[in-house]
Amino acid sequence: MTAVPAIPAATVVLLRDGQRGLETLMLRRNANLAFAGGMWVWPGGRLDPDDYPGGEPDDDPAVLQDSARRAAVREAREEADLAVDPDSLVWFSHWTPPPISPKRFATWFFAAPAPAGAVHIDGGEIHGHAWMTPAEAMARRNALELALSPPTWITLEHLAVFDSTDQALGALAARSPEWFATRFATLEGGAVALYDGDAGYEDEDPDRPGARHRLWMVGDTWRYERSSGPVSAEDSEGSEGS
Repeated sequence: MTAVPAIPAATVVLLRDGQRGLETLMLRRNANLAFAGGMWVWPGGRLDPDDYPGGEPDDDPAVLQDSARRAAVREAREEADLAVDPDSLVWFSHWTPPPISPKRFATWFFAAPAPAGAVHIDGGEIHGHAWMTPAEAMARRNALELALSPPTWITLEHLAVFDSTDQALGALAARSPEWFATRFATLEGGAVALYDGDAGYEDEDPDRPGARHRLWMVGDTWRYERSSGPVSAEDSEGSEGS
């Protein structure tokens, strides 16, 4: 099967310090949308021509990253009516879906402090919003109260160890962005998403013994497993990866 080309896209994870600790703005997509309908996501979308300096797509990595930053700021404005400072964006990961996906977006993930102002959604593409702690969002997914994608879950897992916006952004900025290229394997009762570093990644064999870097999606409960352990506020400072 020929892989569907991956469309460049960008997402911005907006953070704030709430009474319950670190919170992030989640948006609920219209359930009738063909792509990720009903999912809870962060502001984001494909790169538009106007996001590129010359008004035309450009495959140069540096141009793509700068264009992704502009797209992230634009999407926050369009989907949440929030004016994000471009200089506040911290690029911390990049995600590419497996080749078998019917629609693929190669997505830059940025984090930023939430700007002042109320969130307004259009009721079209976005049908709801809520500020949640990472732990709350994950617990609600496992209670089947909301739907998340694997990149969203794993990002929430990474954020859950931080107590404040400054701590999270400082730790994310101190390490190199991590690249995720997802591969899936089916299991009885569900599936497992495999990532680089997992012993079964290359041949998509979840039973291969060895190191683990995967998201278990079996039954109702999702669970992230990584041999190197989860990201922490202490060990992420100055590290080269999560």
